[in-house]
Amino acid sequence: MNDSPVWNRNEIESPCVRICVVHPEARICTGCYRTIDEIGRWSRMTPQERRAVMADLPDRAATLTKRRGGRAARLKRG
Repeated sequence: MNDSPVWNRNEIESPCVRICVVHPEARICTGCYRTIDEIGRWSRMTPQERRAVMADLPDRAATLTKRRGGRAARLKRG
């Protein structure tokens, strides 16, 4: 377990899973599915605002699972 104060705060639960990579087009973290703005404001949000964001996260996950084909698509074209 990481004892860093960054990860152990006394605030409302966070959807952060420590995979902090922002999708370049969607501008959503691929780990927790929050927007850059939501991540930046998280510690200043009210509990109601955080709950609203948390409720939206499952729907956002589906938008990032669509891929354009990657390596397999390039091999088919070649």
